[in-house]
Amino acid sequence: MEEPSGSGDPKPVLAEVHSADGTAIGYQRAGTGPAVVLLHGAGQSSGNLTRLARALSGTFTVYVPDRRGRGRSGPYGDFRGLSTEIEDLSALLDACGASRLFGLSAGAVIAIETALARPDITKLALYEPPLTFDSVVHGDWAPRYERQLDAGKAGAALVTVLKATADRTSPIRWLPQRPLAAALDFAIKRTGRRPAPAGVMSPRELIPTLRYDAKTVNSAAGALERFGALSCEVLLLGGSRSARNLTASLDGLCCVLPGATRVVLRGTGHTAPDNSRQPERVAAVLRDFFS
Repeated sequence: MEEPSGSGDPKPVLAEVHSADGTAIGYQRAGTGPAVVLLHGAGQSSGNLTRLARALSGTFTVYVPDRRGRGRSGPYGDFRGLSTEIEDLSALLDACGASRLFGLSAGAVIAIETALARPDITKLALYEPPLTFDSVVHGDWAPRYERQLDAGKAGAALVTVLKATADRTSPIRWLPQRPLAAALDFAIKRTGRRPAPAGVMSPRELIPTLRYDAKTVNSAAGALERFGALSCEVLLLGGSRSARNLTASLDGLCCVLPGATRVVLRGTGHTAPDNSRQPERVAAVLRDFFS
């Protein structure tokens, strides 16, 4: 059931659908025109794509769900990794009738796997899906992250993830682990004392969700040739500063999808679609592709 955010208020409409197991998947909807779904990445919620959605809402009706366990969506429950994520996304696609789909990072992994099962998706835009194949590896940070998280060391767990996934030019890659973890622990405790707006997740709440992203990404590992069966148009997006294993994943997809369009955004990295980076640049490319 939809919940308008206020009469005459330009804020998105808030609503939810229910996945195959009954879990509520909350989403934001804004704009008018053909339906487009934007799927956020690891360590994020729908709120991270607000600026991207706003930039597209003049041309499209934009749907941005909170992936399970985040924001306004229900708990993980019996989480099976990729298959659960596909069911959640499919519930929204069925409800809104979207044939245009964008995914960022782990969201891009879910998006491409969903497109394999849904020929009704006609246009698929992927921003650096961390796909593991051949000698290209993603998610190898997970065991250390799990140990640190289980030991109550949230800052250290986050540093482990950041160092493994940061852009190749990021100072995080060479900053010492211990002082960085201590600084993040301090920031996490500080922000944890502030009440968050409805549907907004604090860093303390988001850090544990990364274990589920690792499960999703790792369950998609395997030969990329299976994606040659895709019947939709594909856009492969990435940043010039992104980690080399992410660039390699896009290179691999180009080989099995020779008809795909490849766009490199110069001077950006893996989180360009995020509110804090350059979502308007990403929106400009998506607008052309989805039109």
